[in-house]
Amino acid sequence: KKKKEDDDNEEKNDDGNESSRKRFEPKITETMNVELSTTETYSEIFPMRRGRVEDMSTSAFVTIQRGCDNMCAFCIVPFTRGRERSRDSASILEEAKKRFYEENAREIVLLGQNVNSYSDKSHAAAAEEESSSSSSNTATTTTSNEVYAEGFKSVYVPSRNHEYDFAKLLKDVCAISPELRVRFTSPHPKDFPDNLLQTISDTPNASKLLHMPAQSGSTSALERMNRGYSREAYMNLIDKAKAIIPDVAFSSDFISGFCGETEEEHKDTISLLKRVQYEQAFTFAYSLREKTAASKKLTDDVPEEVKQRRLAEVIETFREAAKEKAKGEIGKTHLVLVEGTSKRDDAKATGRADNGKRVVFMNNDESKKGEYAEVRIREAGVNTLIGDFVKKTTAKAFYDANAGKAWYA
Repeated sequence: KKKKEDDDNEEKNDDGNESSRKRFEPKITETMNVELSTTETYSEIFPMRRGRVEDMSTSAFVTIQRGCDNMCAFCIVPFTRGRERSRDSASILEEAKKRFYEENAREIVLLGQNVNSYSDKSHAAAAEEESSSSSSNTATTTTSNEVYAEGFKSVYVPSRNHEYDFAKLLKDVCAISPELRVRFTSPHPKDFPDNLLQTISDTPNASKLLHMPAQSGSTSALERMNRGYSREAYMNLIDKAKAIIPDVAFSSDFISGFCGETEEEHKDTISLLKRVQYEQAFTFAYSLREKTAASKKLTDDVPEEVKQRRLAEVIETFREAAKEKAKGEIGKTHLVLVEGTSKRDDAKATGRADNGKRVVFMNNDESKKGEYAEVRIREAGVNTLIGDFVKKTTAKAFYDANAGKAWYA
């Protein structure tokens, strides 16, 4: 009985009231809803860019799509970002125009977990409503694998609006101004159908640097990864992109030491790197993630030292191939979007060419951030090109003078 009284007294403060610890002890009365939305796109929210307009980057990111349905065996994204859903195109274009006209962005990067699977269903709904009122039987939405690049498949049957797919959105964003360069990331190779490749080819200010995440150069490894394509299908897509877009450049992702990877499969990745000669490569040693298919069905059985050795070989192979490819840049004149002054030398300016390469040049004509310059390349490294300033220009003038290309020999 005495112990109970002492305990009760401990819950009182000097005023005889219950202590703060007890009074503010939280009581959970409701369960939080943590389910991932299948519809929310935050289309009405435009992220703020900090600082003064003149201090902002020349590049701005615009999110157009969220979630991923691909279910690659190694990837946690479907479990953290949910199912694929796309913003309506009207809100995307409104945000892109704001970035260009009000904030002086001269490059827009369209973002999404599977960005080129974009499909504006609001257009399809409007078209269906209009066709119903006019008794038309015209369909705008297709549910089939025909929307993919040849030889690619997925674990789901996609529903896409042919009237407003990613190719149409890309064209509309590029149409905001010829002075606006447009890139996009991160795509899946399966979502590069012919009409998208043709749109990129026909639109001068659509960047010709395509991110084509291979992950592996081995068909058997790709099957375990649940990527939905073979090495042959991937190479056919690379060759088709080269045929449709003559000045195309590629970047990619690679995983070393995925579950069950053999030395032969690793060598297939090495040979793919040599064959394609990527401009950029994002390389990783495999790290298992909970909830993924790999964590449930496969064994992370490649020793860490083997993963690291293979990763080093992938990086070295990429650098050697990229260095050899970069030699072809010497003597070319590129359209360079100036990003500012070089951090190493105030007399030099730095910017980016259409192929994603950083370009450094003497800034004798005082080119300013957000302007375009013609720069003739005299030295070329894996990631950076060194050049000589030719003249100031506009993107439109450069494209008009060079048949829509972002460089000339």
